[in-house]
Amino acid sequence: MASCHDVQLDSRVDHDPKRILLMGNPNVGKSVFFSQLTGLDVISSNFVGTTVTYTEGTIELNNEKYTLIDVPGTYSLEATSEAEAVAVQFVSSKPRAILCVLDATNLERNIKLGLEIQRYNVPVIYALNMVDVAKRHGLEIDIAQLSRELRAPVVPTIAVKGEGFTDLKAELAKLVSQPSASPRFVGTELDAWRRAKDIARRVRNQASEELSFLDRLGEAMLKPLPGIPIALLVILLSLGAIVGGGKALRALLLLPLVNDVLVPFFKGLFAMFIPEGILLNVLIGEYGIFVIGFEWIIALILPYVFLFYVVFSFLEDSGFLPRLSVLFDGIMRKMGVQGGSMITILLGYGCAVPAIIGSRTATTKKERIMISAAVCFAVPCISQTGALISLFAGFSPILLVLMLLMSFVIMFTVSFILGRVIKGEVDPMVIEVPNLLMPNPKAYAKKLMLRMKGFLVDAEGPMLISIVIAATLKETGLLELIAGYLEPLVSGWLGLPRDAVVALILGVVRREMAVAPLLAIEGLTALQAFVGGTVALLYLPCLSVFGILTKEFSVRFAVAIGLATTTTAFLVAGIINQVAQLLS
Repeated sequence: MASCHDVQLDSRVDHDPKRILLMGNPNVGKSVFFSQLTGLDVISSNFVGTTVTYTEGTIELNNEKYTLIDVPGTYSLEATSEAEAVAVQFVSSKPRAILCVLDATNLERNIKLGLEIQRYNVPVIYALNMVDVAKRHGLEIDIAQLSRELRAPVVPTIAVKGEGFTDLKAELAKLVSQPSASPRFVGTELDAWRRAKDIARRVRNQASEELSFLDRLGEAMLKPLPGIPIALLVILLSLGAIVGGGKALRALLLLPLVNDVLVPFFKGLFAMFIPEGILLNVLIGEYGIFVIGFEWIIALILPYVFLFYVVFSFLEDSGFLPRLSVLFDGIMRKMGVQGGSMITILLGYGCAVPAIIGSRTATTKKERIMISAAVCFAVPCISQTGALISLFAGFSPILLVLMLLMSFVIMFTVSFILGRVIKGEVDPMVIEVPNLLMPNPKAYAKKLMLRMKGFLVDAEGPMLISIVIAATLKETGLLELIAGYLEPLVSGWLGLPRDAVVALILGVVRREMAVAPLLAIEGLTALQAFVGGTVALLYLPCLSVFGILTKEFSVRFAVAIGLATTTTAFLVAGIINQVAQLLS
């Protein structure tokens, strides 16, 4: 069983003779090694910074169980950053052995870390990963010579295809059964760099200078021309796949399943055993749990969530996202953050929670705050986006385009203001651009399955709670009472029907639930749909986001974000309504 732990700089790691460390630079595939060796499923990302916490699992060697620790990826053991400090704490704890993963396409940098690990006098084995990509680059590496240079076993692997793990596990079993330690390298960081370059020069041979098509395309995508046109084309195709595919799934498969099968089945089932009254209405009435629960969660939200993760996971594993960050670094700089933060913000379009956690990769607290605030203010999660697409489907696609443009404007405005209010600097972009790859089908399918499982576990519960609240308020008459108190705000300032008050109530639990009730309101005008969508877009972060803001920053920060977003939502939406009324 695996567990994840946040590690502080001053934490102490106890010595454990049954501990094996999995170490390496960021982006070398350590998470795939962890999954293969322990049998546990962890998400492996193709860009720097996903492993900001460590993961542990169990590996069996020589009929004995050992704890395998996936140490945060680091380029050095000089302890100049939090990730490096955590890595030093682990390697200093006298583990039984270290498995160091080397990237065959970046030998010097990877060997340099491998040499630094040897300073700690711990038995070490090296996995030379991505040998297929190195071969594609025309590189031949003498594995036996590399092993002699490092004075330790070196096993070639292709992690995403599961190749080399049988040999790796056998060598690791030999290593832990031997009392001898690895050779101890003593020297400065400069010495390590020199030795790494010398070793790489001796073991590497450039067999061919001709780059493959993917390599040439990967290099071209880093240049403004043709990089920016390619990036825009990929983004448009991705949006088309998510929006068009989601609407098709919804219309052809999910709506018939819900309306013709699931809802009639449960209506008939409960009507047989439960007499008419409040309980029956809560279950299968207008806001019934077994009516809108299926309509909103399955038919409205699920298709867009699924297709978003299909597309995002592909772009992530292919190496496209870091190239996007490089291309748009200039634009991101105008927002006050560096281009690498674009990956984190894009993650927010799936869900704000991992995006806020992902902001840990920012090198300054100022940038962390700016990223988290931008995501909370103006980045709709995919569930919310799916609901907005469905809301605007009965009007004009122009409404969706205007909503996205407004979200970008607010994101830039929030970042611009915070960049000048918060003290401190934002460091220049330092990001590793991985090789452009075709994702491995097995690894890609595993990641997609895990992300959908995570969505179902994390989001479905709060959504169901929202639906129970809606049904209870409707059937007990409390909804009408609350609507009366909020009528000046809802009907007066925002110009929405009284029934829209349920959207404001449910939006506290989940943001997408601030959109779904609007779909059930008959006679909604295009203006009302856009105003309601604006409130939902900018409204109070859902409870899970509030919780992660509290954990990552403070309760005060979470409350401030909640008050600011809610005020902005009502202010902007109300102004849109009032101006539109005046113009008409």
